[in-house]
Order: sequence, then C-alpha cells, then structure tokens
Amino acid sequence: MATENGSPISLNSRFLIVSPEYGGVLDLLKFWAFNNQESGAKNLESSHDGVIQEGLLVDNTTDHRWVIIVSIIVRKIITVFGKPMEWTGYLVEFMLNLLSLNGNFLGLLYNIFHGNVVIPQRDSETFIGAIGHLDGRIDLYQSEMMLKETIQPEFWKKILQVEAGSQVLMDLCILASKLAYENANVVRNVVNLHWKMHFVDFYNCWNDYQKEMSTQVFILCNKEKDADLILISFRGTEPFDADDWSTDFDYSWYEIPELGKVHMGFLEALGLGNRMNTSTFREQLQGKNIWSNEFNAIHGLDKPSHSDQPTGTNENLVPTMGEMTAYYAVRSKLKSLLEEHKNAKFVVTGHSLGGALAILFPTVLVLHKELEVMGRMSGVYTYGQPRVGNEQIGRFMEAHLEHPIPKYFRVVYCNDLVPRLPYDNKTFLYKHFGICLYYNSLYIEQKVEEEPNRNYFGWRYLIPDYLNAIWELFRSFIMGYLYGPEYKESLESIVLRIVGLAIPGLSAHSPVDYVNSVRLGRMRSVENGPYPIGQH
Repeated sequence: MATENGSPISLNSRFLIVSPEYGGVLDLLKFWAFNNQESGAKNLESSHDGVIQEGLLVDNTTDHRWVIIVSIIVRKIITVFGKPMEWTGYLVEFMLNLLSLNGNFLGLLYNIFHGNVVIPQRDSETFIGAIGHLDGRIDLYQSEMMLKETIQPEFWKKILQVEAGSQVLMDLCILASKLAYENANVVRNVVNLHWKMHFVDFYNCWNDYQKEMSTQVFILCNKEKDADLILISFRGTEPFDADDWSTDFDYSWYEIPELGKVHMGFLEALGLGNRMNTSTFREQLQGKNIWSNEFNAIHGLDKPSHSDQPTGTNENLVPTMGEMTAYYAVRSKLKSLLEEHKNAKFVVTGHSLGGALAILFPTVLVLHKELEVMGRMSGVYTYGQPRVGNEQIGRFMEAHLEHPIPKYFRVVYCNDLVPRLPYDNKTFLYKHFGICLYYNSLYIEQKVEEEPNRNYFGWRYLIPDYLNAIWELFRSFIMGYLYGPEYKESLESIVLRIVGLAIPGLSAHSPVDYVNSVRLGRMRSVENGPYPIGQH
C-alpha cells in the first residue's frame, strides 16, 4: 500500500503530514469554508491513503480547521522568503562582525582610511552569529558565594547530586544553549578559555527534513580527566533559517504505539526517519529494528553493513559517512564518555528547536531501552521549547524524568511564541509535559503545568500582549541602570524589541530574556540548592 506521493505505508503506523507545497490557495479556502475533503487531502497526507478520517483529525469544525490553514499559509510564506532570509542573514552577520571587529562605525571608518580593515572570516573563532550579537554574555554567572565554592574540586559533583533545578546548572545550560548557535571554533574557545572546562566535540549532522547538515550539537565535560559533568547542547532555531522556522510551524506527526504521537520534523532533525518513506520512523524507533552499529564517521565507526540495516529499508535511506545523524553520533560519544568518566552524570539542554531535540534525545534512549545510560542522566533543561508530541509521551517518560526527583525543567519566558507551538487543541493534541518554570516580564517565576495563553492566538490576550511588548521595549533601555552593566541590552536586541511591537512574542523568544530570567528570577519554585535565584 502506498500514499498518493508514493510513500510506502506500514499497516501498523499512523501519521499525519501537513504539506504546504501541493495544494493551492483555492484548495485551502474550500477546505476551510466547506470542509472539502478532496481539497484538504492535497495538503494533508495521512496513513489512510491521504483521507482525513478515523481520528487523524477528530474535530472537523471550522474553528479547528483554521489552525491547519494558518500552519500551511505561514509555511508557504516562509518558503517564498527562504532565500531572501538566508541572504539577509549572511549580510547582517557579516556587517555586525565587520563593525565589531573594527571598533564599531567610527573605528571602521578609521581603518578604511588607514587601509587596516579587518575582514570577518566565517567559521573563525572571532565570527559571532546573530544570536551572539543579541546577547554577548559568555561568562558564567558567579555570585560571591559561588566564587568561593567553584574552586572546590567536588563543586560540580555536589551540584549534580543534590541540586536539581539549581541556578548554577540552569545558568550553565542557558549559556550552553546560546553558545550552540555559534561555530565550532567559537564554542571551543568559550568552553576552554572562559569556562575553564573541556571541549569534547562539535557535530554538524544530517537533517532529513531539511536535506542538509543543519542539526548542530556540541559536547563538553567539566574537566578533561575524571569529569563529574557531561553536557550536551543542541542548537535551536536560527533567526534567518527558513527551514528551522518551517519546522517549528510544521504540525506533522508520527505515532509510535509504545510512545505516542511525535513531531515528525523533530524526529527527522535527529536522523530518526524520513517522511518520504514513513516506514523508516518505525524501523528507527521500534527496538527490534534498531541498527546494532552506530554510523559515526568522526569516531571511526564504519557505515552499517547490509545485515545491520533495518528490515525492509532501502539502502539509499541509510545515511552515508558524510551524513552523520545527531541521535546516533551523540549516543555513541556519550556512551564512550560515560565509560571513560566512571563517576560522571550527563545533562542535555537546548533553546527553541534545540530544546525539542534535547528532550527527544533521552526519550528515544528510553524507547531503545538504553536504561544504563539513562541511569547516568542528571537532567534536561530546555528554554523556549516547542511541543514535541501528545500527552502519551509525558506519561511514557514520567518515571524517568520525575522520580525519585524531577529531572526535566522547561523554562518559558512570558509571551514567547515558540513554546505555544505546535497548536494544542482537539485537532493536533500536542501537549507539553514536565515542570514548567514560567517567568513573567518582571522576571517573577511561577511553577505551572502550562504557560498562560497556551495557544498564543487567544483574543483576550491580544491587548495585554501588545502592552507587554511596549513595556519590554522601554525596559530594554533601563536594564543596565536597574541591574548593572552586564544586563545592558545591545542595539541589536533593542531593534528586535521594536520588531516585537508588530509580532508580540517574537522578541520574547530571544535568549536575552532567558538568561535574565535565570539570573534575576524571584520566588523560586525549586530551591533545592544553596543558591536560589534572587539571593545574589
């Protein structure tokens, strides 16, 4: 059996693919206004021969169909502006680095007249990405008490053993999540020289949704020998990457019987399937078909032999040596590090899209019955993370993330748009799980099950959203006066705040507010450690 575009279907699999490239505007109007199934099927491919039925969309009211329409329209717009966004990103980052490397505008003029202009070199240790220019903070936060404690050899061991959700670990994780947006040389320089830790590796991995090496992740240890901490940080949504934004607005899912419905684009970003052949998700995720070899070219592992491939998988679906996938690359290296550092525990983190990959990584480890590895996990810390699946995933992971102590902390700042995606309603059933540490625009923390206005588009939140965007712009001018020089916002951040006046929730996704939330937050919900936020 096959779908309309030739994708083979497993009788045991259920999925929904929202495809903006096939149907036209007229088809969308017919589907929205008249619930025309034939028109809807041009943009919606299901495990029932493209027919929208049998609970794949359980509510066909206009109120819920519009969610699909919005998703498709947004992704069509993103596709149209994809190349201009990419070119704009290259130009913006080049100009930002040109100015910063030459002492800003006046310094650049001086160097031009004297023939000493420093030209930015992409991928060098001095080339900083757009996120780094929004928030230039790279040094870990250190209170007076922490300065005394960090010199102790057992500092990180103590943090990992008794301080789930501590400010120390949360601060390291948000900075590592922010650092993941930079190139490998910048990451190495910051980890080794500024944090005095040990840089392990940086990976550019194959993303089967974007069809390029665009899933990035790095690994560090707190020290080279006998490490206590191993940290894995996934890169999030690049500001000028159309494919990343399209992934965030993609509502496609694949249902794994034991696990639940999982966001298809995130699985592809980890290298765990391909929507052009949906059977690959089942083969990669259900334990009996997992490859025994891990194709990790960097660490000298060979490409899996034909006998190691999942049953029924076409050979051209196997990633080549140059198409290393994030899940297998990180799992392979993590196992090696845990073997090398007998007493170490590991932490996984990420901002935005990186947060989604950060929580899915241990989820798949559990699915693959890597319980020995999971026994060494200290926690997962995500910032501005989109939803990754339905409520069943939360129940599946509860025993591994909440007992005996909480291990999963999902940090959400105020009106950030991305944690409200994909939509949570009767149509898609996407649900967050785990502890949500929610910070309002005054950086006051609440421990909640779900952030307010969980679907972002609520009419009663419209005016408050715009008023809050105005307040955040005003606040950006006085942060340095209120909290000190390190909190002074960059010109780039202020410009993003201005953009946020048009699209409230977009500027709130910036790592600036997440770093501020962790460092300035009050009324802590999790106070296990000696450094509760607010006691600086």
